[in-house]
Amino acid sequence: MTSPLQQKLKITGPSVVTANSLADGAVVYRTAEGTWTRDIDSAAVVSTAEAATALLAAAKADGVRAVDVYVAPVKLDGRHIRPANLREAIRLRGPTIELPFSFGI
Repeated sequence: MTSPLQQKLKITGPSVVTANSLADGAVVYRTAEGTWTRDIDSAAVVSTAEAATALLAAAKADGVRAVDVYVAPVKLDGRHIRPANLREAIRLRGPTIELPFSFGI
């Protein structure tokens, strides 16, 4: 069995590279300039497996700033980029329940 990291990417439409910021856990997206942003509209959009593989490799090499790097499908809505599945929509918008941020500490 091959590792998920060794499997060929199956890109069926527009995609972005996403991860979590190592500093604070925030959802981040890789830009065409090679930086990370919290703004999905600033993310680099790729449409081929070759482009996705190159962007993914560069992003994974930047393990000091982001972790759990992977390719996520998106939809292009005019000038905006939108998540193409529920998981990514939840990651973008944040938790679906109210979190207790003060524990009396």
